[in-house]
Amino acid sequence: MNLALLTDLYQLTMAYGYWKNGVHERETAFHLTFRKPPFGGGYAVACGIEPALEFVQNFHFERDDLEYLATLTGNDRKPLFPQAFLGYLSNMKNTLKVEAVEEGEVVFGHQPMLRVQGPVLQCQLVETALLTIINFQTLIATKAARVCYAAKGDSVLEFGARRAQGVDGALCASRAAYIGGCDATSNVLAGKTYGIPVRGTHAHSWVMLFGDEMESFKAYARALPNNCVFLVDTYDTLEGVRHAIAIGQWLRPLGHKLAGIRLDSGDLAWLSARAREILDHANFGDVPIVASNDLDENLIMSLKEQGAKITVWGVGTRLVTGGDQAALGGVYKLTAVHEGGVWQPRIKRSEQAAKTSVPGRQQVRRFTVNGQAIGDAVYNIDAALPDEWKIVDPDDATRRKTIGASEGRDLLTPALDGMNRVRPESAINASRDRAKNGLLEFHDGIKRFINPHRYPAGLENSLHEQRVAMILDA
Repeated sequence: MNLALLTDLYQLTMAYGYWKNGVHERETAFHLTFRKPPFGGGYAVACGIEPALEFVQNFHFERDDLEYLATLTGNDRKPLFPQAFLGYLSNMKNTLKVEAVEEGEVVFGHQPMLRVQGPVLQCQLVETALLTIINFQTLIATKAARVCYAAKGDSVLEFGARRAQGVDGALCASRAAYIGGCDATSNVLAGKTYGIPVRGTHAHSWVMLFGDEMESFKAYARALPNNCVFLVDTYDTLEGVRHAIAIGQWLRPLGHKLAGIRLDSGDLAWLSARAREILDHANFGDVPIVASNDLDENLIMSLKEQGAKITVWGVGTRLVTGGDQAALGGVYKLTAVHEGGVWQPRIKRSEQAAKTSVPGRQQVRRFTVNGQAIGDAVYNIDAALPDEWKIVDPDDATRRKTIGASEGRDLLTPALDGMNRVRPESAINASRDRAKNGLLEFHDGIKRFINPHRYPAGLENSLHEQRVAMILDA
């Protein structure tokens, strides 16, 4: 499906305005960033990068797109866009250059995840879709990383398809949750589409159809002896555990095993502890206990503190919807215009300091010592590099850090040149590994759920000073 019209109308009206005024080919640079990590946390996991790059690479208008645009009218009921402009869009060749962080990279506030450079008309038209793709998937990948951190090495399954915001929301959430650290999904279409492992068992309706729980478990075992994870809380939970054990004993001589039990309601801490005792006593100590029921990172951490004996966590609604945060809040801002043979910085000033943009064409350099990240600096690629790196927090200029001799790498790398990929596509498992290994580079303090440590991520000092000067000039 072509997504050229996945845009807000004002992007198209501005595009027409650029064209009408003869400035549509003026070269510009836009950056996609977010201001604060989601969930009150200390970091985010960049996700949706590959789908975003695929969108830009294939960006074009098809005949039916332009036919639809020709039907739009202004307040005078006359066509909003003249045929000459629609003809321009029909023949427009994508010449955008994109530099991007790798998918799965750990990122922080005010850091660009993408730099899009090219004719202002083209840069403008891709804004809405880029934000749609990256905002949502970064939010969900970050939530998944937090859930997996709370699980402390236990397996986490994404179970949210039925509660997601629509079909596309379900698919994108499954993808992002897997990159963020989940081991599998219940969403079979996501499994097919992205190569994600799929997991699942039966619902309460299976047990209710048969009337007798023991008979329902036996019928399921006869049909799928190699997939016996029984949902035990349809009637009496602990009696359900005993029924699952009985079926497990029936399976053993047949060369199969009880693969697990699932708890979906009640006091999960108490029930899991009692279920563990019953399973162990019956010589089923290796049988995992799966839990679901509106879980998130905070409830998982609480259950662990209460001594819950859960070994697999099925997380649905609060993962695929973002739970306590509806959106990431990423923005896409014009930061530089090429004029007179040089790049001229641009800034958006706001009464809210956090909404004042960062000027210039930007790069992010991450510094490490012995494999541990110690600070990130956003710097202007059109300015001379400093002899000594000083990082200034863009939200609080009194928070500063000086970086001595240390290794550094730039996070934005060339990804697209027009319709051509200039770096290999990041496979989903590579993105997932990048997120997992990337988080290991950072102190556990940034992963805390309450009052996380503020990692030194800010503006290189000369860029900070330029920003302040432009604010004062404005």
